[in-house]
Amino acid sequence: MAEQQQQQQDHHKELQLLPSPPSTESPLRKFRPTVITTDHHHSSSMIHHDLDLKLSISLSTIPTATVEHPSNGDGGGVEALKWQAAEQIRLAAIEKAYAERVRELTRREMEMAQSEFARARVMWQKAREEVERAEMLKERSIAKIDTACLEITCHSCRQRFRP
Repeated sequence: MAEQQQQQQDHHKELQLLPSPPSTESPLRKFRPTVITTDHHHSSSMIHHDLDLKLSISLSTIPTATVEHPSNGDGGGVEALKWQAAEQIRLAAIEKAYAERVRELTRREMEMAQSEFARARVMWQKAREEVERAEMLKERSIAKIDTACLEITCHSCRQRFRP
């Protein structure tokens, strides 16, 4: 008898993930679109078929609730609510830690992007200065060549060298 009760308690504690029964499914649900998502970390697309799943968790048989308050029927409900609240707090803490981690990673990525942008700006500035120096050298060279051509060539040839 005790073994049968234990099996029944274990059965109620199981997490069940089942698709919706076909009898309760509406005709419109059968033609729900397939959702295609892309992950920015991977090149392939992931296809998700829309499934209606039922999640069933039984909270009625918590061993601490029945042991601590065997005579009081409301104690199990209170303990179950306390457990549920503690579980929600735990999940919220996990989500908060995850959000903080994502925020930190995002902050680091932004810092790296700003650093890269600053480096690119410095490189662009240096390249612009190099171009300006090259143009100045070109102008000086043209001026020197023009004066050298004036000295070397005659008046009729000089006409061809000047732009």
